[in-house]
Amino acid sequence: MTLVDNFNIVTLPFKVIKCKAAVAWESRKPLVIEEIEVAPPQANEVRVKIVATSLCHSDLYFLYESLDKSLFPTILGHEAAGIVESVGPGVTEFQPGDKVIPLCLLQCGECRFCKSPKTNRCEEAMKRRVQKSTEHSRFTCKGQKLQQFMGTSTFSEYTVMNQMAVAKIDPAAPLDKVCLLGCGVCTGYGAAVNTAKVEPGSTCAVFGLGAVGLAAVMGCKAAGAKRIIAVDTNPDKFEKAKVFGATDLVNPKDHNKPISQVLKEMTGGGVDYSLECIGNVDCMRSALESCVAGWGISVIVGWTDLQDVATQPVNLMLGRTWTGCVLGGFKGKDGIPRMVKAYLDKKVMLDEFITHNMTLDQVNDAIELLKNGKSIRTVMRFSPQ
Repeated sequence: MTLVDNFNIVTLPFKVIKCKAAVAWESRKPLVIEEIEVAPPQANEVRVKIVATSLCHSDLYFLYESLDKSLFPTILGHEAAGIVESVGPGVTEFQPGDKVIPLCLLQCGECRFCKSPKTNRCEEAMKRRVQKSTEHSRFTCKGQKLQQFMGTSTFSEYTVMNQMAVAKIDPAAPLDKVCLLGCGVCTGYGAAVNTAKVEPGSTCAVFGLGAVGLAAVMGCKAAGAKRIIAVDTNPDKFEKAKVFGATDLVNPKDHNKPISQVLKEMTGGGVDYSLECIGNVDCMRSALESCVAGWGISVIVGWTDLQDVATQPVNLMLGRTWTGCVLGGFKGKDGIPRMVKAYLDKKVMLDEFITHNMTLDQVNDAIELLKNGKSIRTVMRFSPQ
């Protein structure tokens, strides 16, 4: 921050902010609401006041299932929206007051990946992935440095991120709705539209009806699919799937044969596109083998790094394509603002994903709801200070 004093530029020191955050001190334990210190932004960084953050299944995955215990202690959260509070030296794209969405997949805009329309990967993102996340963390609690989860850590009232990991959005956007575009909705929707490239008149199958799967259903419908088969073992999710465009509802528990065979029989040989939105390797194989031979495309959308996935080579040799994506193939800085605009233009649904509204103090209640399949998305805001 600077001001003009007798025609000289005088630098004013930023202050450390004390605020509330939900800290994960160790894996498989409840989060703890703590007072933390958030340091000022450094060069090319912005400090953002988080207005709304939602709970994504990826947060649960890293809290309960990840084998990497070095992630802790950390502040989870990566699906959020907020307002820029301050900017560090070298930041020209943002200014205090801008509405923004943090990006769990940053976009430097300069590397060969960012310049290619074929991918949303980024060399800077890959480099930071192998660095210890305390290197870029501005969080301290009880004298201990906290890890920054996915470069965002939005279960904190304030967070600091590199400007490459922030997307400026329409000032008219309601932050407690568009926060969902930080991960889940873009991931599912983009998997159908950007990665699978679903065609009008086609038949699709979506495995898993969490927020990502429902967004994939919505993406299939937006792309013009004629038939969208929603697959889940929880029948309570079927009515919601119909809201987003599902035409057929299948519970594998209702059949005494492999789900891939069920879908082949339903479609006269297999679906044109399948999207696995669970992160289960058995379902990934079933999704592939549900595709029609010759041109069927199956997209792995659900995240897991615990097991290998396999199929018989003939399933690919016969012409099926097996692929995957992260964040639905969207380049964050470019794609997420477009999705915000699509929501404002009523071309994308967001409100329908939100089943619960809570404060961050209730984060452990939100976790239990999601663990038990009782919520799609819980949006959390900070209690008045």
